Amino acid sequence: MQTIKTILDYVYDHEANRANQVYLTQPIGGGQTVDWTWAQTVEQARRMANHLKMQGYGSGDRIAMLSKNCAHFFMAELAIWMAGCTTVAIFPTESADTIRYVLEHSEAKLLLVGKLDTWDKQKPGVPEGLPCLAFPLAPPTDYLQWDTVMQKTAPLIGRIARDGKDIAILLYTSGSTGTPKGVMHSFERITVSSEKVAVEMRGYLDGIEINRMLSYLPLAHVFERAWVQCMSMVDGRTHVFFTESLDAFMNDLQRARPTIFISVPRLWFKFQHGVFEKLSPVLLHCLLYVPVVGNIIRHKVLSKLGLDQVRLAGSGSAPISARLLVWYRRLGLRLIEGYGMSEDFAYSHYSKPDRCAPGYVGVPMPDVQVRFSEEGEILIRSPGQLVGYYKRPDLDAKVFTEDGFFHTGDRGEHSPDGLLKITGRVKELFKTAKGEYVAPAPIENQLNAHPMIEMSMVSGSGQPAAYALVVLGELIRPQCKDKAFRQQVEAELNTLLEQVNAGLSHYEKLQMLVIIPEVWTIENGHLTPTMKIKRSSIETAVAGQLRGWYHNPAKVQWAHREH
Repeated sequence: MQTIKTILDYVYDHEANRANQVYLTQPIGGGQTVDWTWAQTVEQARRMANHLKMQGYGSGDRIAMLSKNCAHFFMAELAIWMAGCTTVAIFPTESADTIRYVLEHSEAKLLLVGKLDTWDKQKPGVPEGLPCLAFPLAPPTDYLQWDTVMQKTAPLIGRIARDGKDIAILLYTSGSTGTPKGVMHSFERITVSSEKVAVEMRGYLDGIEINRMLSYLPLAHVFERAWVQCMSMVDGRTHVFFTESLDAFMNDLQRARPTIFISVPRLWFKFQHGVFEKLSPVLLHCLLYVPVVGNIIRHKVLSKLGLDQVRLAGSGSAPISARLLVWYRRLGLRLIEGYGMSEDFAYSHYSKPDRCAPGYVGVPMPDVQVRFSEEGEILIRSPGQLVGYYKRPDLDAKVFTEDGFFHTGDRGEHSPDGLLKITGRVKELFKTAKGEYVAPAPIENQLNAHPMIEMSMVSGSGQPAAYALVVLGELIRPQCKDKAFRQQVEAELNTLLEQVNAGLSHYEKLQMLVIIPEVWTIENGHLTPTMKIKRSSIETAVAGQLRGWYHNPAKVQWAHREH
């Protein structure tokens, strides 16, 4: 066995040295919460680990979890590791078909069911005969209950070790294109990257002993798993709060008052619009530049958001608008953008206060190496690099260079001072009827910077010219029933189109902007669980209207609602 200190060893240390320190806070409804100390958390995990071993699970068996974020997700993962098994977490919003695929492909021996919103629709995806166990906050089922196991099972004793080469996590990608792939991560690699993230985070806490974080982004996704869960298990001095529901999110945020807060661009956008509902953008902008008053306003806005204690705020998973980034920094929030993948355990690049610029994702994290291929593809070698893809040695042979760099599939470039900019996906390039390739991401970033636009997608494969679909902002959409307001929107977007086209090559210029009446969501199949747009799904949905748009001379058009 390879004798390195793994994430489990850190947890045992915290169990002994921080026994009475609160580690997890779980809302249970009605404004009530339950706190779990390090000793209580690990005791629960030890009891469940003993149960798993008594049922015959071990030796790398895959045990799956289908749950929204909750304290028992953390406990269950520790139990699975202690029992000698590998975890397979499934996004809590996945369809029955995807759930079945992941469970069958991973050959999961057991499914742990937790907090879910659409269990009735998801349950048919569970293969008949697969054993299941329910977390305390799970929907009503006839499965064996977690608390029943706790009452009947003694805790596993001792510091149960895992070899550094053992596979700790089988992380299935969210499947924005094609079938989800199982990314294998070993104990040694998730540990070393979590150690480094913990050190980086500590540097921003200004002497704060107990870091506070809110866990709400899907734990099935690498971003939350690495930067919140695994980091906290290594660090030991982090208090993790969970959310009760979407409706109670702001209350949960106020309860946590996080010192480090990680989110995705869409939520940062929604926070901003929540502020604008109370205070007009123009008035806020003016007030921020008034001496003394500006500081009062900054503190009040951040306090209302529950972000006044934040020492470091991060955005990841998708590009964030440069304008939005600047707006938050003007409020006094130290908001940085980062870049990582499932394949490097989200350990790749991030910005620093002295090494950042809107539109760039920062510099390599410690011990990360980066270079570009001749085609401009970003190649990464990271301490958190995957061991390989589960059951896909054919993919392993394609994604690694001879000297061990990973083909990210992203195109990028460096600024003169070494900041990385993502310029699009290699496979997202499309060719118009003119025979020229168009990279959609840089154009989308320009469109998304406009305050009226929440999301956009540039397309046009095989068409006379490229075009863009746009989803208007949350506060803009309801007003579009008014004819005069629609005309104002059209005028604004006409101007935007002219400005964007002025900076593009002739073959990249957009023929029109088409306003989509429905928001792209996970539920309607147009976003992945990590909020990335599903291009093929959106293109298929609008295919019937495409010809009419190209024959319409208007530069800004309105799409019909999907049927």
